[in-house]
Amino acid sequence: MINLTPKAADKVKGILEQEKANLSDGGLRIYVQGGGCSGFSYGMVLDEVAEGDQIFEIQGVKVIVDPMSLRYLEGAEVDYKDDLMGGGFAIKNPNASSTCGCGHSFSAGEGGQH
Repeated sequence: MINLTPKAADKVKGILEQEKANLSDGGLRIYVQGGGCSGFSYGMVLDEVAEGDQIFEIQGVKVIVDPMSLRYLEGAEVDYKDDLMGGGFAIKNPNASSTCGCGHSFSAGEGGQH
């Protein structure tokens, strides 16, 4: 399972409300893709549910994760940070064996599998 902090959930709800006309039954898709300076990188996008996706209802937010990404994101927490340099989402991932300085890239220990 993936968790959203209350601050992240509120931010996503606001974004989803603005995009309601473009998404009939969508939510926040969180995914992992190859690349980045540490081997994998995180991504987030508003999207519709596709076949095979795992759907989590977290603090009133529909979170969508594909099966491959779920292997690497199990137990991760998404937070929203707002500071002098601007705001952005941050992921704390217990499956990451190391992360890069930007926080958007990671490497997985032992294949990221459970």
